Amino acid sequence: MTDQSTTTPRLRYAEALERYRSDFDLSDASGTATLAAWFLGPKAENQWLLEDLLLEAVRSHAADRRELYPDDPAYVTDEMKATDAYEQDVKHLRAEFDTLLKSLRGSVPAYSYRFQGHMNWDLTIPGIVGYFAAMLSNPNNVAAEASPVTTLLEKAVGQDLCRLLGYPVDSSWGHITCDGTVANLEAAWSARNLTYHPVAVAEAIRREPDLAVARNLTVLLPDGSEHRLLDLTPWQLVNLPPQTVLDLPAKMRVAYQLTDAQLALVNKHTIQQLGYDTFRAYLKDDVAPGVILAPATMHYSWPKAAAVLGIGRGNVRTVDVDLDARATTQARRELLDDCLRNHRPVLLDVAVMGSTELSAVDPLAAILELREEYGRKGLCYPVHADAAWGGYFAAVKRPPQLAPAGWTRARITPDLAMSDYVNEQYDALHRADSISIDPHKAGYIPYPAGGLCYRDKRQRDQVALGAAYLDQGGFDASVGFFGIEGSKPGAAATGVYLSHRVISNDAAGYGRILGQALFNSKRLYAAIRTMARPDDPFTVTAVQRLPAERAGASPQDIDRQIAYIRDHIVPRSNEELLQDPQAMELLSELGSDQIIIGYAFNPVVDGRPNTDLTVANELNHRINQRLSILPSTVEPRIPLPDEMPPLILTGSEFDPAVYGRPFVDCLRTRLGVPTGTEAADRDLPVKYLISTTMDPWMTDTATGDFIPHLVDALRKTVVRCVDDMQRVL
Repeated sequence: MTDQSTTTPRLRYAEALERYRSDFDLSDASGTATLAAWFLGPKAENQWLLEDLLLEAVRSHAADRRELYPDDPAYVTDEMKATDAYEQDVKHLRAEFDTLLKSLRGSVPAYSYRFQGHMNWDLTIPGIVGYFAAMLSNPNNVAAEASPVTTLLEKAVGQDLCRLLGYPVDSSWGHITCDGTVANLEAAWSARNLTYHPVAVAEAIRREPDLAVARNLTVLLPDGSEHRLLDLTPWQLVNLPPQTVLDLPAKMRVAYQLTDAQLALVNKHTIQQLGYDTFRAYLKDDVAPGVILAPATMHYSWPKAAAVLGIGRGNVRTVDVDLDARATTQARRELLDDCLRNHRPVLLDVAVMGSTELSAVDPLAAILELREEYGRKGLCYPVHADAAWGGYFAAVKRPPQLAPAGWTRARITPDLAMSDYVNEQYDALHRADSISIDPHKAGYIPYPAGGLCYRDKRQRDQVALGAAYLDQGGFDASVGFFGIEGSKPGAAATGVYLSHRVISNDAAGYGRILGQALFNSKRLYAAIRTMARPDDPFTVTAVQRLPAERAGASPQDIDRQIAYIRDHIVPRSNEELLQDPQAMELLSELGSDQIIIGYAFNPVVDGRPNTDLTVANELNHRINQRLSILPSTVEPRIPLPDEMPPLILTGSEFDPAVYGRPFVDCLRTRLGVPTGTEAADRDLPVKYLISTTMDPWMTDTATGDFIPHLVDALRKTVVRCVDDMQRVL
């Protein structure tokens, strides 16, 4: 037996890795089949289960404290507990805790059918109890020695996320971040370093005598020709294919028998070491400042990442979107042509897989084809899929590897597949160089739990300070070694891990939850789109166009499609819809690419729709205010029913400067407030409302479909706001 006192941390961790491979691997997680057991429920129907599991976690943790080092003395004695001071302190703690619990009753009821406001809903029970159980030990996944168990769980989760997204598990790598913003920042950081790395290698070979042996190092250019690295211009160096760049360390090590110490000399010349001001001398006048390409629907984390990394917010080039809020290939092509013409390296090209406002999915397949086309022209760059919101939707189309007992696709609330267009983009996911994915969004996991996956695990070395050229000898360093964060909760990874064990990452698990939510979102879209009655004092316009509108149909055909939706989809039960192939086919084409729909109301004045955008904006602003929950300054107490909105939504606006005039002008025309000739009017944003439907149960409650209650609450609110405005006007 090995004496533990002489066992090195490296060897102990290697043993732990073996345990991880045998005990924590998620590839064999078949999950369970009963969706009703996965959540606490809108009325806390599974309270007994959650209580039992949480109590079991506390008891297990307490037993661990007693059993470890059993001969060590206690501190809190029975005599201490019997003192007045102790009893008063406990009483004070209970009083403060009670006050806190009362305050928390004013929190947003994300678990409710009526909550349609943001990218969160109820949490999975395994996510809650997994997080809670690990939190009691407070492991810090920044270092394996501070998290010997939860680091292994994070590795398992990273692999499972890679598996979900289509990456080969053996060559890819993923890890948990605090959120999508940090994941996107890390992706941009890694991509920037990757782009400029060949320049650093060339300069190191030129300047470091110990690397002179590699002066004849050759690389393949995008056109397939082989050239000596030192003969390439700075522009050619920043446009080597990502795979070629990632191959450089191993190629130098093998070809020239270089040691770790020799290879580490490259790090002295990287942009990460020198910063932009010094590094620019290596680029001479051959390379303009680099840019990030991202669609108009991009998350705010992208300009933030550019600012933090010194790339500059002004160098985030916006790709215009089409009338469905998806980035256009033509707009991206024009930006790429400009980069090629002006020698601007593309540090990263971003495709959004589910925008935060409309869950629109960019044409990733076409974006990757463009990358191949421009690579042949000498412009190479990595592609990132921002699937912070949409990543888990890959489970909808992933067949279960080990279907749980009792699993079947036949159910009252069907789980819809995504559209043919969206499926095409998800089929291309595995070709992206990196992907962000947030378990705390569509994974129904407690915050904070974002995630980032690399197609090639070696790309993580680009953000490992000083370690890109060090041979790990098969030893995989702590997950905290790669990335931006320092301390981070091992509890987050544990919550994701247990949830993935219980709810598989395929059509039988998360795919079932999101597929049913997709069905419910489309039913809600149909109900809202047709909610305006002939005598209502408002009209309603969905941001996502009807299939007939997308096809350019006549107004009469559009009206007929609306009538069909109103008569054959909205009033029918789920069972009736399932028996109608025509209705189901149309339903699958309604709404958004995923489960976020947008819509706007316009008041009817003297029997005719209002034509003033400011008036329509005011109406939608008032609706948003009435259907939101804002912080309260009153004494903490249980909110009265009439103090809570009957429906919880959120809102936003479309700025022509961001979304482009074609998109905004089309929406204005459909809303009935066409663009005026005055510049001030043309520049006005359009306010609208947003419903995010993450609830898989909404159309199949104990008393049936709940959507009519939601639409009734929305109608009453709209009518009330219109009446208030008419009194003011």
